[in-house]
Amino acid sequence: MHNPQPYDLLVVGGGINGAGIARDAAGRGARVLLCEKDDLASHTSSASTKLVHGGLRYLEHYEFRLVRESLIERERLLGMAPHIIWPLRFVLPHDKGLRPAWLLRLGLLMYDYIGGRKILPPTKTVNLRTPPHAGILEERLVKGFEYSDCWVEDSRLVVLNAVDAAERGADVRTRTECTALTRDGEIWSATLTHADGAAETVTARAVVNAAGPWVDAVLGRAKPDDAHNNLRLVKGSHLVFPKLYDGDHCYIFQNKDDRIVFAIPYEGEFTLVGTTDQAFEGDPNGIDISAEESAYICDAINEYLATDVAPDGAIWSYAGVRPLYDDKSANNSTVTRDYVFELDAPAGEAPILSIFGGKITTYRKLAEHALHKLSKLGIVEAAPWTDGATLPGGDIDVHGWGTFVATMQSRYAWCPPAVMRRLCRAYGSLTAELIGDATDWAGMGQEFGAGLTEREIRFVIGKEFVKSADDVLWRRSKLGLHMTADQRAEVAQWFARHQATIT
Repeated sequence: MHNPQPYDLLVVGGGINGAGIARDAAGRGARVLLCEKDDLASHTSSASTKLVHGGLRYLEHYEFRLVRESLIERERLLGMAPHIIWPLRFVLPHDKGLRPAWLLRLGLLMYDYIGGRKILPPTKTVNLRTPPHAGILEERLVKGFEYSDCWVEDSRLVVLNAVDAAERGADVRTRTECTALTRDGEIWSATLTHADGAAETVTARAVVNAAGPWVDAVLGRAKPDDAHNNLRLVKGSHLVFPKLYDGDHCYIFQNKDDRIVFAIPYEGEFTLVGTTDQAFEGDPNGIDISAEESAYICDAINEYLATDVAPDGAIWSYAGVRPLYDDKSANNSTVTRDYVFELDAPAGEAPILSIFGGKITTYRKLAEHALHKLSKLGIVEAAPWTDGATLPGGDIDVHGWGTFVATMQSRYAWCPPAVMRRLCRAYGSLTAELIGDATDWAGMGQEFGAGLTEREIRFVIGKEFVKSADDVLWRRSKLGLHMTADQRAEVAQWFARHQATIT
């Protein structure tokens, strides 16, 4: 079947870059189709360290533009989505024999001021022999520096961009793969193949190739006569342990190989530790942490923590690949994290813009830059609009989070406080829409465990492109971590029973 009128933009890839570009373009009035072969944020965009940050260590690689842009965006994003993004304090211990204290202080001073910080508190020096650090860290560690960055629920950030894109008129299709791309003069013809094997043909005036680890593969479909070897895939893995220490603060540990490893409070009951930097070749689907990476992470944090951990103590792990632009750097840690565009736009022919690299922190700016390029070709309107435009549920005062949660708890006093806090964190100002006409806990329908109810499942199916139990348990939330195997199976059974009604 042919769509009678071409889309202005076909966006291939439902990670953070694709979702951000679809949202920005739809908000400019463009006719947009976003297709993703799996669920939104199924791969790289849900396998991050979950930070909106400037990238402190990028200063060592002289990537000042990237760090400055990231730090400016950090506060912009915090204001756009204070329900899924919030401030954290990071403690960087000074360890003799590694980077000297003056260099750390200088780097953090630059980090504080290069991006025009307004909301977040500045760096300070801390004594590691006093609470809350005494007893957590090894006794040789005396002095450290505490600075600010932000946490982000990475997969929810992707989903909220896709939701906003759809609300602005974009056609968002998950489990729909772009299996063929043919340029016919000023129009692209694309074959979209759905999960059931059915295929359809759509046309578009331009293509944005935001396929992440598959960006070269998509380019190969569009331009089969050319060689496409622009990617360097770098694998990053994380371990999740039962809580390793009390407190809301995070640690950033220097490693002897000049890399760093984070330890971050996670989901209330756990500590998230990572990441690694390993060259990756092969199929980017279904990646797992290796025994070598698990040992590397544990060895790195055991240099600092008073109580050692071992890989078999982890209760969960995840891994992903970063689709970086291959700048021929000798070291996977130094290859640029900046984004790179490749625009193929011969005169009189439909353009394709391919995106390499990028960070969650700079996704909004990346989208603006991408659409600036396409606006010069007459594909979309030129006027940017996303700076300061909140994401769905994010219209909450960035300084008034506690007040918002308290107001919601008072309004729905029958809702367990832990559940209300989680709902507010996930859905922000849309929490009331989710609860709807329920007047007691029973009104939320069947409870599956960890506070997940049938009403919440139906809400995310209707609004957030959910098709399966894993979409709910691991990408729209991390409730899978808090549930037993039997409880997770019950959610899967619910989806199996209702599959016919899930479009």
